[in-house]
Amino acid sequence: MRTNRTFVVGVGMTKFEKIESRDWQYPDMVSEAVGAALADAGVSYDQVQRAAVGYVFQPSAAGQRALYETGLTGIPIVNVNNNCATGSSALMMAREWVQGGIVDVALAVGFEKMTKTALTGTGEVPKVSTLDDHLKVMTAKHEWGRGPMTAQLFGNAALEHMERYGTTVEQIASVAVKNHKHSVNNPYAQFRDEYTLAQVLEDKMIHAPLTRSQCSPTSDGAGAAIVVSERFVREHGLEDQAIEIVAQALTTDTAEAFGEQSMIDVVGAPMTRAAAEQVFAESGLTIEDVDVIELHDCFAINEIITYEGLGLCGAGEGGKLVESGATTYGGQWVVNPSGGLISKGHPLGATGLAQCAELTWQLRGQADARQVDGARVGLQHNLGLGGACVVTLYRAGTISKESQ
Repeated sequence: MRTNRTFVVGVGMTKFEKIESRDWQYPDMVSEAVGAALADAGVSYDQVQRAAVGYVFQPSAAGQRALYETGLTGIPIVNVNNNCATGSSALMMAREWVQGGIVDVALAVGFEKMTKTALTGTGEVPKVSTLDDHLKVMTAKHEWGRGPMTAQLFGNAALEHMERYGTTVEQIASVAVKNHKHSVNNPYAQFRDEYTLAQVLEDKMIHAPLTRSQCSPTSDGAGAAIVVSERFVREHGLEDQAIEIVAQALTTDTAEAFGEQSMIDVVGAPMTRAAAEQVFAESGLTIEDVDVIELHDCFAINEIITYEGLGLCGAGEGGKLVESGATTYGGQWVVNPSGGLISKGHPLGATGLAQCAELTWQLRGQADARQVDGARVGLQHNLGLGGACVVTLYRAGTISKESQ
């Protein structure tokens, strides 16, 4: 099997916005993000040979319509929907085209124009859902509540983590305090306000123990990345801006997700562990080599669960890890310097490409006031219930002009 090295040479994203706060449609936001990625790469749209376009709430073939404003070049466009892991799934598809030698230049796009009712709960258990098995575990242990379905799933995972490991509400809320603080320096973030621990804990309760500021909001926005081969990098003199994707894995649920009737497993912990194990085995790197991480903090508890799944700490130690300061500036890793989903926003299809953009800027040293000093290795974690988890490892400085 042919395996080419793959590089991100251009990224772009829109500012993530509160839904209905900006007068734009999804082709507008995609044009903005793709235009920025093309300009960053120094590539024209007619050089793009394939595109993977991800979204969750738009109709079939919306990927084609999304790119019509950018160009009508007749390239293959594949529409991608993998719930909240959609953006990184599109990125993986683009990377595989380049890695397999099918194309030299691929575009990955993710976008979402959400509605106020996109993620709200109905108060009833659906008869048929992509989350049937997940909800069976939850409703066997917990009464069906009135909050959004995903908030109930993760809120009940938080209760289990607290009961099993002694994790405190203050430790879970500390994730939100950290990520809101990080977002102050991110001009692309939906929210840029800093909160005290008391303010987070006293905020409106969405589903106990998760308050509003511990939950990602509904958002509009788009992100894009240009993925190319090593040959293209060298032929076009892009070595200085090329960030290599050194390993990538997409996992889905196995019987482990439901076998122990654990809410922590139901919300994706086994998928995260499996994907992390695969990328570290493929790359030869370890979590100790990683400098900066963008992970899927759709709810504050998921950042803690993900610490454990990625190997930043042992099972049950995630609350203590965030409390120690190990996951912010001055700690061993900087996790979610963008502000994460909680602060930056979470337009479902765009999230994975926004994470890619942030890590690309970090590894190039272009993240301005939120720059992680000396960052050379970045890890991306993007999770979708139902389920899919994509973990990606990036590394700077792996291609040089002198090595030609």
